[in-house]
Amino acid sequence: MKPFLVKVCGVNRENNLKRVSSLDIDMIGLNFYLESKRFLNNISITISPNVKRVGVFVNPSITELLQYSADAQLDYLQLHGSESPAFCLEAKEICPVIKAFGVDENFDFEVLKDYNMVKYFLFDTKVPTHGGSGKKFNWDKLQEYSGDTPFLLAGGIEPDDAEEIKKLQHPMFIGVDINSKFEIEPGLKHVPKVEGFVNELKN
Repeated sequence: MKPFLVKVCGVNRENNLKRVSSLDIDMIGLNFYLESKRFLNNISITISPNVKRVGVFVNPSITELLQYSADAQLDYLQLHGSESPAFCLEAKEICPVIKAFGVDENFDFEVLKDYNMVKYFLFDTKVPTHGGSGKKFNWDKLQEYSGDTPFLLAGGIEPDDAEEIKKLQHPMFIGVDINSKFEIEPGLKHVPKVEGFVNELKN
């Protein structure tokens, strides 16, 4: 199945956000993890109304999620830390949850069975920095996932990966999350690279 969702993550410059959100993308990731190089400190941003706003957090409090979801008008909460199933259950009462997991050769997809309350999984490359590493994991590993929660693929996706991504066969694979390989510098996306990739992926 061809992926149909494209999420661009980690944009933190207002004009760049406007330009990226004008492309044929579905979601934009707004990073509210204070230790990230892509942290967004301006809540009152203007982006295309056609693009869903995803707040990216690492081990937040429910109070923090409530505040950001209201102030930034979030459509989804992406939880990128060690959040428990109980926490995700509580968070989804605020917004639908995208739960990120770092995948390496030893990742056990059985741990996902307790997270059936989330809207989507996001499979990223396992690194100490909670994503944005520019590194791929072995995509063959995805075949070990047999759950029924749809997932987004992340981790080192590059502008010339579109054809390879379209060849991936998995019934729950519904889209991609792109970040560091499309940047001029952390937080600033190269708009023509994003546009070219999206056009190739969706056509």
